[in-house]
Amino acid sequence: MADQERQPKITGKERAALRGEAHHLDPLVHVGKEGITDALLGSLDDALRTRELVKVQLTKGADVDPKDAARQLADAMDADVVQVIGRTTTLYRHNPELERKKDALPPWR
Repeated sequence: MADQERQPKITGKERAALRGEAHHLDPLVHVGKEGITDALLGSLDDALRTRELVKVQLTKGADVDPKDAARQLADAMDADVVQVIGRTTTLYRHNPELERKKDALPPWR
């Protein structure tokens, strides 16, 4: 089962809605020339835990393909890739423990 590709947890409609939400977000995590490090994964995990929807920017010095990086980050974080545009990827991971108030804005706003 480990060899099988992970199934996305969000539907196409949810992905489209999240793409619209992500349009106005600024990147919170930046992949630099060191690539994907433990420190970067820790920062991304914190961001996903508190915001759920996070943009990740790959710098020009990052020696990794954006789509490969998006897959690696999503797999490491048990998240879904919402989109990859240029050197920016957007990831989503639902956090059921995040406190939500009725009629409140989503945590990424």
